[in-house]
Amino acid sequence: MFKFALVIMDGFGLRSEPEGNAPLLAHTPFLDRLLREYPMIALETSGGAVGLPDGVMGNSEVGHMNIGAGRVVRQDLVRINDEVQSGKFQQHPLLLEQMRRLAAGGGTFHVMGLCSDAGVHSHLDHLRAILETARSEGLPRVMYHALIDGRDTSPLAGRGYLEQVQEWMEELNTGAVATVVGRYYAMDRDKRWDRIEKAYRMLVHGEGEAYPIAVEAMDASYAADVGDEFVTPKVIGGNGRIRSGDALLAMNFRSDRMRQIVRAFIEPDFAEFPVEALELDVRSMTSYDETFTIPVLFAPEKLANIFPEVLSQAGYRQLRLAETEKYAHVTYFFNGGDEKTFPGEERILVPSPKVATYDLQPSMSAQEVTDRGVRAIESGEFEALILNFANPDMVGHTGKLDAAIAAMETIDRCIGRLLDTVQKQGATLFLTSDHGNIETMIDPETGQPHTAHTTLPAPFIVVAPDNNIRLEGTGKLADIAPTILAYLGLEVPPEMTGVSRLVRTPSYAA
Repeated sequence: MFKFALVIMDGFGLRSEPEGNAPLLAHTPFLDRLLREYPMIALETSGGAVGLPDGVMGNSEVGHMNIGAGRVVRQDLVRINDEVQSGKFQQHPLLLEQMRRLAAGGGTFHVMGLCSDAGVHSHLDHLRAILETARSEGLPRVMYHALIDGRDTSPLAGRGYLEQVQEWMEELNTGAVATVVGRYYAMDRDKRWDRIEKAYRMLVHGEGEAYPIAVEAMDASYAADVGDEFVTPKVIGGNGRIRSGDALLAMNFRSDRMRQIVRAFIEPDFAEFPVEALELDVRSMTSYDETFTIPVLFAPEKLANIFPEVLSQAGYRQLRLAETEKYAHVTYFFNGGDEKTFPGEERILVPSPKVATYDLQPSMSAQEVTDRGVRAIESGEFEALILNFANPDMVGHTGKLDAAIAAMETIDRCIGRLLDTVQKQGATLFLTSDHGNIETMIDPETGQPHTAHTTLPAPFIVVAPDNNIRLEGTGKLADIAPTILAYLGLEVPPEMTGVSRLVRTPSYAA
């Protein structure tokens, strides 16, 4: 018998100001009614409340991990920051081993990662620590392959970040910027291999527009009205190609957008496009995929008694459902950064549309996700559904307000259908988000399009068959799992440090 659906509106934050606020500007009668008539509290989605440094905005990986764990999970950014600040990172055995092999045998040390201080996929402080270590180890050739952000940062911030990197390199007398390319190409996660191939051919074959210094490459992109995320491959200086005998450190700590580009360097049977058979020492900051056999500087920390595990142990058959862009989040990240499935867990991936940017199709695949969700609820095969709608986040990242409004209106209709199906089963709908984005489509300070996440809270709404429950307090994402378990009458394991926000009225308890 179907019990509940947990629906995650990815990238939906609570904000009262109407300017640039797609959820408020859109016609969303179902959401409006849920927010107005049903128990609802705000949940913190950023900073220490989700295991990030104070003030750092949340993201989908962090959000789903906290929701699934039922506790505040110390994130890789914090783990690495702590070791950088203590000096332990600079003495990491795997890092020193990689550098010392080059120092003894020759070759170039390559660092590839997002040139950003947003703390979502990478952080420039980590690059600084890598450069300091390379100087201490006396490496003669260090090349930085800069992946330009413009998505978790402002669309024109990349030049400033590269200037900072260049200043560090001059100060340390170590390193050079070898290539520059937007994350649109190098960090695709949706199997758009034509994008990855362009980045690969830049890295290995030196294909791309040539510039003497990185800031000139950025100036040329800006002059052509191309923002950071979409910078086409640029080759800087002409002497930084990745060759056999070299070493490569992938410095992003978030896995989902590094898997594809790293695969092209490490898989002997890689067949998505032609690659060179290079003899490379490839290592990564964190584990990008359980099938990868490369050394990892920061192995994942195992989490016990997480939400899906508790459901499985209680005999709940659970379905995870999302389109491609957020499939990893409702599976791998929701399961605590583990690829394995629990007994009774099934998964459905709905392909995301093949468009250049999602403002061109703001509905994305929400309709099919909803169709599959409705069928799953009605099938009688599951007790639980965990479903993600990608639209608020992915369309929010485009900075296009009209598209964001259209996305919200699509999501509203889909939620209406899901709610109707859940209620016909006598079941309960839990509606939430993982972080903010689509509620701030215009930067309040500059008046320019806003493409990044926000630190604003997420809603947590409960639509139950009875009216004798309420939610209390201001919570955090880690409180969702304990609240749902308490509602279901299941024991909250001691490892969960989140707090149930559920309050039953005396009439219900009687």
